[in-house]
Amino acid sequence: MKFLIVFVALFAMAVARPNEAEIVRQDVDVAPENWSSNLEIRDGTIIVQEGVLKNVGTEHEAAVVHGSFSWVDEKTGERFTTNYVADENGYQPQGAHLPVAPVA
Repeated sequence: MKFLIVFVALFAMAVARPNEAEIVRQDVDVAPENWSSNLEIRDGTIIVQEGVLKNVGTEHEAAVVHGSFSWVDEKTGERFTTNYVADENGYQPQGAHLPVAPVA
């Protein structure tokens, strides 16, 4: 569990660090069975996530994370946002800028 929290925190920092990123706001709340974090960078990057453990204490214990990250394109000034769920079914991103598989 601690590994997952550290991994998610490092991932968020890596995504948010284009060069020398200046953090405008950072809130983190970690409890034994849930956590949340909010990060805003001066360049307009925003990362928000909430996680919870399901089936605690069983062999089916799993983390479920809901979150989003957004950034402003340096060339066009357009804001892109990706919302996601990461759970026992894998990482499931959604965003207007992401391709969608055709319906069979």
